[in-house]
Amino acid sequence: MELSFLIAGLGNPGGAYQRTRHNAGFRLVERLRELAGGCWREEKNPAARLAEARIEGQRGWLCQPLTFMNASGEAVAGWLRYYRVPADRLLVVVDDVDLPLGEIRLRPEGGSGGHHGLESVIQHLGSQAYPRLRLGIGRQTTDRELTGHVLGDFSREEAAQFAQVIERGVDAVRCWLSGGIVLAMNRFNGAGSAPRTKES
Repeated sequence: MELSFLIAGLGNPGGAYQRTRHNAGFRLVERLRELAGGCWREEKNPAARLAEARIEGQRGWLCQPLTFMNASGEAVAGWLRYYRVPADRLLVVVDDVDLPLGEIRLRPEGGSGGHHGLESVIQHLGSQAYPRLRLGIGRQTTDRELTGHVLGDFSREEAAQFAQVIERGVDAVRCWLSGGIVLAMNRFNGAGSAPRTKES
């Protein structure tokens, strides 16, 4: 029997949010869809864009919740149950301000770390035991108020660096599917070969 998976990239729907830092998860699953050659279809209950994909010889689904970030768990949990995908075959992809731009981090489970999208997924699944891939977007201030930063666009220099992070994230997803979470963590957690910024 074929293994199934659900890879959910979190973000906010609409053109105004398309290139923002907070939509890092959307961008990674969009890149996976481009490479897999699937087509999006929009579902209303729960609201999401879904694309069937075959990656590393495995058949599964890509998901972009259309419920806005803070309610992402409704779509993620709903489609996970609909397709009867085990929680350890779910991968939730999000931005992370506490990781420097250029770093990625895979974990098999854990808390939300203050990320409202992950909080929503935990709430609707009733569990923290699902894999997640965090894409570092860095932070430009030590203030607790980060809304302007996460909902802002990358600078030209940051955008070029983040494009490489997306490609590395794609490779991490492939490794997770083919070799498991531990192998993928060992190979990809950290900064890898992403270019350093002028300030670093």
